[in-house]
Amino acid sequence: MAANYSSTSNRREHVKTTTKPQPGFLERLSETSGGMFVGLMTFLLSFYLIFTNEGRALKTATSLAEGLSLVVSPDSIHSVAPENEGRLVHIIGALRTSKLLSDPNYGVHLPAVKLRRHVEMYQWVETEESRAEVAPGSILSVPTQAVIRRGSLRAERPGLEYTEDGQVKTETRYSYNTEWRSEIVNSRNFDREIGHKNPSAMAVESFTATAPFVQIGRFFLSAGLIDKVDNFKPLSLAKLDDPHVDIIRRGDYFYHSENPKYPEVGDVRVSFSYAGLSGDDPDLGPAHVVTVIARQRGDQLVPYSTKSGDTLLLLHHGDFSAEEVFHRERKSNSLKTWGLRAAGWLAMFMGLNLMTRIVYTLVDWFPIFRDLVDIGLKAFAFCVATSLTLLTVAAGWLFYRPLCALFISCLALVPIIIARTRVPAKKLE
Repeated sequence: MAANYSSTSNRREHVKTTTKPQPGFLERLSETSGGMFVGLMTFLLSFYLIFTNEGRALKTATSLAEGLSLVVSPDSIHSVAPENEGRLVHIIGALRTSKLLSDPNYGVHLPAVKLRRHVEMYQWVETEESRAEVAPGSILSVPTQAVIRRGSLRAERPGLEYTEDGQVKTETRYSYNTEWRSEIVNSRNFDREIGHKNPSAMAVESFTATAPFVQIGRFFLSAGLIDKVDNFKPLSLAKLDDPHVDIIRRGDYFYHSENPKYPEVGDVRVSFSYAGLSGDDPDLGPAHVVTVIARQRGDQLVPYSTKSGDTLLLLHHGDFSAEEVFHRERKSNSLKTWGLRAAGWLAMFMGLNLMTRIVYTLVDWFPIFRDLVDIGLKAFAFCVATSLTLLTVAAGWLFYRPLCALFISCLALVPIIIARTRVPAKKLE
């Protein structure tokens, strides 16, 4: 193992070259066997993900349809109507809190639902980059790992390696820069900690203060609704003074630093943001308006339990009709459903790839045949993953919409039919 070091005023870096024996056939076969187990677990997990996602999507869609048919809009938010007790109500109004939120350490006081203090520390950050050394004095610049074997160049795993005379050489470049980070960067994990040591803790911690009581007119929001007030906006500190002799304000930051223009490792800066402005403010603007759909329980807005076993507790930032709120929720449910379907398909595809990788390993010594097998295995994984994903989706809809389930099941056969019809064509070629 060899290393070279260099340094500039803004960047430090060094290069390390590691050498290890080229893995033999049995070793690669053992690694592939371990990958098969991981692939099997991923493959089984994909079924659970896809099937439960369909149940969740159906339950949510049913609950939204039920809620839209039952929701009522009170005549006024400034009085509690007894006839709406226990019903699903649609409320629109400006947020109002009982007291100011404050951080006395920095002289910040604000009428809002939430006040967040965000703390960052100036720290060393390590970046690792691997490159392959093809020949003495030359570097192979390829965006993915490249393995040279028997005069051929092919891409394999992320990173770069060079195989020569039974040895695998990897050149890794470690660079070090200083950045503002909100989390502690553990310099003990650096390849070279000397000269790049970070503090183990911050002198100031981040936190979020939340108003205990939040109202819209006469109605109090439950804790679940308060949690949904998350439209954080940066707070301008232009009109605030330096709170302490050791704290300097520059722009919208408070700096714990001797010279904020040239910070040192360990220096801290603090910024603030807020969500749900309460009441009109000459500097921050009008009070924040939200639309809430929840169950009325006295003067409180709490979760509404639907017949499908789901709950409705909705809050949207802005002024929306009940129909608009449910339309936005249906759209969100659809996007989430398709996103999880795609994730399930990808997990199934990757699992099948890992499970069939042993076939590729067995023919790895025959370059032309190896590449054909690789293409065939990926095509097989693609077709099987697509068909099984569609069948799993159909199973989720079987008892609720049997006709849709039957149609999706028919679609599941399409990839297999296409794959079978292409086999004779390849043989003729």
